[in-house]
Formats: sequence, structure tokens, C-alpha cells
Amino acid sequence: MSLPYTQEMLDSIKKVEAGREARVNGPEPRRMTADEKTALLEEFHPDYNMESFAQIQIGPNKGEKAPKELVELLQANSRLKDVDVNLSDPDYDVDILVIGGGGAGSSAAIEAKRAGANVMIVTKLRIGDANTMMAEGGIQAADKENDSPAQHYLDVMGGGHFANDPELVKKLVTKGPEAIKWLESLGVLFDKEEDGTMITTHGGGTSRKRMHAARDYSGAEIMRVLRDEVLNLGIPVVDFTAAIEIIKDEDGKAAGAVLMNMETKELLVARAKCVIIATGGAGRMHYQGFPTSNHYGATADGLILAYRAGASLLYQDTLQYHPTGVAFPAQIYGALVTEKVRSVGAMFVNAEGEVFMHPLETRDVAASGIIREVKQRGKGVHTPIADGVWLDTPMIDMIHGKGTLEKRLPGMLRMYARCDIDMREVPIVVYPTLHYQNGGIKIAPNGMSQVENLFVAGEAVGGVHGRNRLMGNSLLDIIVFGRNAGQSAAATYKNVTVGKLTLSHVDAYAKEMEEAGIVTDVVSPKLLPDYRWK
Repeated sequence: MSLPYTQEMLDSIKKVEAGREARVNGPEPRRMTADEKTALLEEFHPDYNMESFAQIQIGPNKGEKAPKELVELLQANSRLKDVDVNLSDPDYDVDILVIGGGGAGSSAAIEAKRAGANVMIVTKLRIGDANTMMAEGGIQAADKENDSPAQHYLDVMGGGHFANDPELVKKLVTKGPEAIKWLESLGVLFDKEEDGTMITTHGGGTSRKRMHAARDYSGAEIMRVLRDEVLNLGIPVVDFTAAIEIIKDEDGKAAGAVLMNMETKELLVARAKCVIIATGGAGRMHYQGFPTSNHYGATADGLILAYRAGASLLYQDTLQYHPTGVAFPAQIYGALVTEKVRSVGAMFVNAEGEVFMHPLETRDVAASGIIREVKQRGKGVHTPIADGVWLDTPMIDMIHGKGTLEKRLPGMLRMYARCDIDMREVPIVVYPTLHYQNGGIKIAPNGMSQVENLFVAGEAVGGVHGRNRLMGNSLLDIIVFGRNAGQSAAATYKNVTVGKLTLSHVDAYAKEMEEAGIVTDVVSPKLLPDYRWK
């Protein structure tokens, strides 16, 4: 294996190696005080870069700020502008329409189907093509003797800077143990000790070891069983078909969606008594030019659909930049290096071989610390494509014994090995990558948005995580609130009579844009990123 590191990088590694034994055997780095964290975030976190935000001029969140890229899509033309859609003869007629085929959408569909509903999933790629599939480190749940949902609640609230919706957090943590049991009953193969006890580890910002994992491909393992259960239950899945507008009835209630075949561009109409948005995140918007760990379809579609239909957004101005995205080599630039690498022992080290931060600070703090080290202190590791800092992965086997990294992080090991880097022998270079949409659509505890019969689950929701999400709470979120949305919609649809279908709200939104003087050639939802050379 020929290591692709430059001579400058190799010289820096010698400094990293010189202090490794002291790091392994010495005390942990000091954690920052609350004041230190606040000052660091305000100076270096991208959410505080006001030049990258714009004011929303129309709709429920008029006057509030959001990333410029998101505002452009919120204030864009509908894909149905000047298009006549026949709503009187639907192509699909179901009780519950689920938009999105990731973990949240699949969980919702499973619960709705089990409750007797006629449910259908539509997804613009394939079922499982979602951020769920790409989640690595694990899923939190307070199910050990030394832990409790109350303790988990405090960690979540503190990690979210106490901006979280308390009722949503309460549901997240109290339903956590049940979510683990549900997943295990479906066949998820969690890591266990020889006696069957679940192996749990710490995550950044957690006070207890409550991270359950399946090696370092936890999301893929969870998505595997959810997809199988969807298919086992006979739930129809319409692949490569995007929702491009929510349909309402004459009473203003959600009543379906206009769909578009991604290949042929054919328009289809789906009528439903309840609609569940589970469209995921926004990493492929590349806010502020950051790379992303997200799957190809993460373009904030759900936020656009719901907003145009009249639903409010919450914390749409906050994103999570995961501190450890790949900064080198180019083949995997921006890919996620799971937080689990740090939870089992790896530390942040700068180009001078200095540890500059505790490895398990919350993600926003850790990301800001890395940005400071590179941008202000000038102690970043220079690579041919981007600067970053070292994550000293050889520490893992030194701490826990040879073979630990290979056993606990096989996916990471393989990803780097394909690029001729053995992370058991040499450190890796990381820098923040756009990872999670902290904000989203505002919901009630039952999962319903402010538009009646329009439910939301997963990363498209705002409020669960406040202004920063802790590791492992996203996989928990999609299960708890996916199931919640499916159960709530299944209880609701039985009392719903759908009136005449209409897209009048789309016309009203266009008129509001005109009155605000907004003139644009942009159409939304975006659906897919455009990487063509321009």
C-alpha cells in the first residue's frame, strides 16, 4: 500500500506520533466551559455567518432569516406554473400517502399499514436511498440501569442549547427504549456482549453510554430491516417519483400530492386522506459551499412543499456541520467519519502534534474548534485538496488492544483502505461537512403540521433537536417520530372525508410572490443537485 500523503503531511505525522503515548496514558483534554463554548460558536460556527443568510419575504415565516440557498427555493416558482393538472381523476387513491422512502417514511408506513390503513410510499429515488442508510455511529436510547429517559432529556436539551420543543424531546427520550425493542424485533443485529447485553458507548455531549450500534453501519442495518418489513407487508412503493406539490381539498386540508416521474416527467395525482412528509434533509444544497455527507437526494424538498401549503418552519436558520468529514483524499471528500471513531478513543490533533480540544464536545462546538484551528490559528494540516486537522485513529488499538478498530469500525477501515490509507497505522485528515438539517417543519406532538392532515417525520421536522443535534438522536428520531406519524395518521384518516381537490394555494402563493416584487426564474422543489460544469 503506497500512502498518498504528501511529504509535508508525513512530517506532521511524526509530530502526532511523538505525543501519542502521552495521550493514550494521560488524562483526557479539558472540556470547555459554557462561556468558552458560546464565544467559540459565535465567532466560528457557520450558523453565525450572517452574510450567508437572507430574510424570508413571504409565507408563514415572513421576516425571519434562513440560508440564502433555502430562501431562493422558498421564494421560487412552482414546477406547476402554467401547467394544467387534472385533479378530478386521481392516478392513486389511498388512505395515507407517505412522501419519502427512508427510515422515517418506512417506519410511518409500517405502523399505518399495521393499523389497517391503505398506505403508499412515493420516493424520488429508491426506497432506502436516504440519509438513514448513510448513518454510521449508532442510535441513542436510555435503556441501561445507570441511565434514564430523564437523563437523556437533559442531554438532548443541553445539546440543543435549550431551544428544543420540550414535548417533542419528551416523546423522543421516553419512546427510545421501545424503539430499540421494536427494531430488534424486526431483526436489527445490534452489537452485543457474549452474554447478550447490548454494547453501548458515549457520544459527544452525552452523560451516559447509551449509543447502540451495529458496527459502524448502524443506519444501513436499520434501513435493511425497515425496507424488508415494508416489502413483507405488501406496502406499494412508487420509486423514482417525486412529490412536487401538496394537494389540498376545498376545506384547506392536505389531501394528496402531485407527483412527477423522475425519468419521463409525467405528472400523476395521488389523493389521500392524510399525507406524511418524510423527505429528509438538505445537505445537497451545499450551504456556504460546504461539502456534504448526505445522500444524493437531500435537497430540502419537504420544507418547500409544506411551506407553500401554509405550514410554518422552525429553526430553519440552523444546520449541523459534522466536525469530522473527510478532508483528504479527494475520492471520499466530505464523506462522514463517524463520531464513534472518537467515542472509542481517537483525538483531534493539529499539524503541530497538539491536542486542541476534547474529542467529545458537542458537534457544533467541535466543528467550530476545528474551523478556528485551521482558519485563525493556522495550525491546520495542509493537503492537496483542503486543509483540516488530524484525527489520531491509531490511538484506538493502543487503548483497547489490536484489532479493536477493525472490529468496531469495519466500514471506516474499508473506506480508507480503498484509498490506500490504513487508519490503524496513520491518522486521517478531517474538516466539518454539512450533515444535518436541525430545523424544519413545525409539528405538534402527534406529528401534524399546521396544515390539517399533513404530518411530518424525521429530518424534515424542526424542534426535536433545537439548534444542535447530538450523535445517535437522528436514528432515534426517525424511528420514534416515524412510528408516531404513522400511528397518528392511521387514527386520523378514519374520520376524514376528502373534499374537492384543489391547488388554489399554489396560485395564492404565486400571487403573494408577485405582490412582494419577487421575480425569479428558479423553480422548486429542487429535487436533485446539479453538478454539471458551468
